[in-house]
Amino acid sequence: MKPPQSAPGTGAASAAWELLLPAAAAPARTRGRSLQAALREAVRSGRLAPGTRLPSSRDLAADLGVSRGLVTEAYEQLTAEGYLRSGRGAGTWVGAAARAARPRAHDLAPRSPGARADFVPGTPDLSLFPRSAWAAAQRDVLADLPHQDLGYPDPRGLPRLRTALAGLLARRRGVVADPERIVVVSGVAQATTLLGFALHARGVRAVGVEDPGSPQHDALYASAGVTAVPLPVDGEGVALEPLRASGVRAVVTTPAHQFPTGIAYSADRRAGLLDWAREVDGIVLEDDYDGDFRYDRAPVGALQGLDPDHVAYTGSVSKSLAPGLRLGWLLVPESWAEEIVERKRTMDLGHPALDQALFARFLERGDYDRQLRRCQRAYRERRDALVAALDEHFPGSEVSGIAAGLHVIATLPERYGPEERFLARVAEAGVAVRPLSSCTHPRAGIAETKKVRLVLGYAHVPPARIAEGVRLMAQAATG
Repeated sequence: MKPPQSAPGTGAASAAWELLLPAAAAPARTRGRSLQAALREAVRSGRLAPGTRLPSSRDLAADLGVSRGLVTEAYEQLTAEGYLRSGRGAGTWVGAAARAARPRAHDLAPRSPGARADFVPGTPDLSLFPRSAWAAAQRDVLADLPHQDLGYPDPRGLPRLRTALAGLLARRRGVVADPERIVVVSGVAQATTLLGFALHARGVRAVGVEDPGSPQHDALYASAGVTAVPLPVDGEGVALEPLRASGVRAVVTTPAHQFPTGIAYSADRRAGLLDWAREVDGIVLEDDYDGDFRYDRAPVGALQGLDPDHVAYTGSVSKSLAPGLRLGWLLVPESWAEEIVERKRTMDLGHPALDQALFARFLERGDYDRQLRRCQRAYRERRDALVAALDEHFPGSEVSGIAAGLHVIATLPERYGPEERFLARVAEAGVAVRPLSSCTHPRAGIAETKKVRLVLGYAHVPPARIAEGVRLMAQAATG
């Protein structure tokens, strides 16, 4: 085969021409499409650089052993798409519009690369995902799903799933759950963004957030044009006097298991928070991120059950099944429902229908309840392993927030400080941890202390790895 001629200043392109050989050998009925795809890829990849002159259609057809019409058609198609350019009597050249594609896609998923032990909170044990039960539910759904259910869904979600969710939330979380006010969302992050847009549309430009609290709330509300105002958390929940003084009319809370301190809001604080919402005609945004996991008694019921007209409630399967499913729910007061649903419609036209039908089946058959019980047993065992390891390797430490959830707060004795030095040492040893200070709003500051305070996640770490990771952490801290 003769290599294509190159324009002055370009390198030889014969290596790129080899890409066309498999296309030329393709079955006759697909040969034309294969030739076009191979030529297109040669331009995209940069193996045929901009300015490279291509052989005439007659020469290339002869070299490849295909009809001239096939090559002519490929040249004309790629010229129409902008990959090639041509002129009467001037030949065919690689155009300048195409740019070489990046060699590979980068993975931006949050991870702790290379960590020998990872105690960063927020991730469940993904090996507990019920693959067999999920696959069985998927087969059943694919067999039974009516064709029309594969069309654009109700932006709130499939009625079947909303009905199943209403039953689940009423039974397990004490929520006043009307299926008409449930919106199926892509996790709590989308629920938060939807609420942010709704607040902004009502003229609200600030929302109170717990301090310490989840660092994600700031960015999510900022994306909707709403500023996060840090409000201190004490031993009973978000402090009411600073809340009243702030002037906000919306506040984000985690009352069943505050993140990161691990407290459950007291009955008095819950009542006071709802009194405030009624006084200012405001709204409490309840993030029930891990409310199902409590180890000392039955889970604390949701705040929403006390006043459905002033609380928007959201949760997801991210801690019970897997965050990669991107599946959650938002239950809003009746006066907010219409605008939230319309915003959901314009955002994505509704959650994937097949995923919704699958999860509805999972709920209806009791598989989700079985999964929660399985996780509860596993996470209780890991919590106990972490508390025991901290007691052994960091004697004198204070561990709080152990009654529920997927993480604890560990306050180490002063001899392990200062925090900056401790964190540098454990990071060098390959142990990934999160300091409590990272959950404090930068505008609020944090009280000076010589003690190291850590938010340690344990759900995703097997008991044996927990013991080894804490030993490595202690070794690094004292080394």
